[in-house]
Amino acid sequence: MPDVLLIVDVQMGFINDFTHHIPQRLVRLLQSHQFDAVIFTRFINDCEGPYSRFLQWHGCDREPDTQLVSELHPFAQPDLVFCKTGICGLPDQLVNYLRQQSVEQISVAGIDTDMCVLKIAMDLFDLGIEPVVLIDCCASTAGLQAHLAGLAVLSRNIGAQRLKEAGVGDGMLAAP
Repeated sequence: MPDVLLIVDVQMGFINDFTHHIPQRLVRLLQSHQFDAVIFTRFINDCEGPYSRFLQWHGCDREPDTQLVSELHPFAQPDLVFCKTGICGLPDQLVNYLRQQSVEQISVAGIDTDMCVLKIAMDLFDLGIEPVVLIDCCASTAGLQAHLAGLAVLSRNIGAQRLKEAGVGDGMLAAP
């Protein structure tokens, strides 16, 4: 399976002024039909988890916040949507799927660049699967500075050559 896209946490609870452009960019990317498979993750904030316990943040703990954005529904196959809690990175079921499919490289896009996208890309790297982060298809709910910080950390940890533009941002890295 040579061309796989992993879309990280592009769900209702993470759409704000800094991320609202990501769903349409992903639709443009998906309509190019350059991927053999499209995989999704959804973040679900467990009420007993660290976000609730340590940070007193209770968002994304139920629908509609945990649902994929409506623009992506036509592209999401239920068996290729994997749920995760926290910044856990890759859920075990997703790791098993990637190994069964013998995935060697995967394009990564989504929300939040400085958190879940970063963690997933680094986990893929550690598994020996080459992550390619599509920088114009990622954003952070905390804004451009957080997005850029995530890219800086990724550049150092997985290599700057693995940060690429998908060509759907009309020359803009952040929200228009």
